[in-house]
Amino acid sequence: MKGIAKTNVARLLDAAHIAYELVPYEVDESDLSAIHVAEQLGEDVDCVFKTLVLEGDKVKHFVCVIPGAMELDLKKAARISGNKSCDLIPMKELLPLTGYIRGACSPIGMKKTFPTYIDETCQLFDSIYVSAGQRGLQLHLRTEDLIRYAQITIADLI
Repeated sequence: MKGIAKTNVARLLDAAHIAYELVPYEVDESDLSAIHVAEQLGEDVDCVFKTLVLEGDKVKHFVCVIPGAMELDLKKAARISGNKSCDLIPMKELLPLTGYIRGACSPIGMKKTFPTYIDETCQLFDSIYVSAGQRGLQLHLRTEDLIRYAQITIADLI
């Protein structure tokens, strides 16, 4: 871990005694996509997950974690979260609501605990990548550790 400053996410996992790896990558401000991150990591984009924050008509805020190249099915997300409809939150609300900026939103360590769902394809991988809470740094950990620690529900989201 020499040379990599620990993020709040890493400190939370340390306190919970959960094994992980912080993996740096080159940030491209013009391309914050998970596809770019996967290319930088030399990994299959299907195991690099992105974290999306949504608002619904009944459950105000919730989180969906999906494979990097996929699009979230808003109807499925609404149904699984107990909403009739939902949409991504406006970008300007991301930092005040979660404590994270676009391209660095992690399902771990948000300002508040929100209902969180991960796409069922996560079960295809023993370990996956999610943001470590800052641009240029991914968290690589066992899928079951992420699900258990962050109390994430597995669902069909794509």
